[in-house]
Amino acid sequence: MTVTAPDPQRVREASLEELHRLRLPLPPPNFPLAWEPGDQVELRPGEEIEARAAILNVVLARAFGMPSQLATQWLREARLEERLTPPEWQFVSDGDGDGRSFALHLEALFALSWLLGIAMDLDPLLPAAGGLMERLPNLPQGETFAAWRQRTLAAPRGAGAAAAQLDLYYCLDWSYLEAERRRLPLPGQLDSNAVGQRRWALEWAVVFTGPYHGDPPGWEDVDLST
Repeated sequence: MTVTAPDPQRVREASLEELHRLRLPLPPPNFPLAWEPGDQVELRPGEEIEARAAILNVVLARAFGMPSQLATQWLREARLEERLTPPEWQFVSDGDGDGRSFALHLEALFALSWLLGIAMDLDPLLPAAGGLMERLPNLPQGETFAAWRQRTLAAPRGAGAAAAQLDLYYCLDWSYLEAERRRLPLPGQLDSNAVGQRRWALEWAVVFTGPYHGDPPGWEDVDLST
């Protein structure tokens, strides 16, 4: 459901307070807002987020040794084959690509799970919860996409709360990169790669409508350059 996005300045103030609490560098005063006053916000449809989570689950399984035949068969039976990006399909079907890079998607998958309401807390100090994989399709036991959706009964977050989380991770992404550049101690168990993965998922799933926003990006088209 599309709603008016929360006040971006107040959300930013809360994000900066969190950075201060974590003793991280603060972005410069001209650091852009993630949206403008009066913009509208919504989440992508729940089924679309569930599909992306299921795809990343298979990609991760391939990175940790799932045979390609089983992975592609599962995706075909789930009718998700066409939703993979070209790099994902090449990796899943042929093993082409850097498995270590695809393994980083665990944190993106965790953020998607938070959006779906099947992960409770996206704490910036802690890595993906240990029980996360139990809440995702059980590939070794052949759980289907449809059976998983029925088992989990996802309850997606409100768009306003998701937007606030996105702004926090937008700021955290800058702060972690700056802290690593300056060789400052990080506050928890995550590094900039993990923070960036979470931001990636949030940037993809949270959709803004307004004069400065274009069409929602594809998964590989998410811009993390700023």
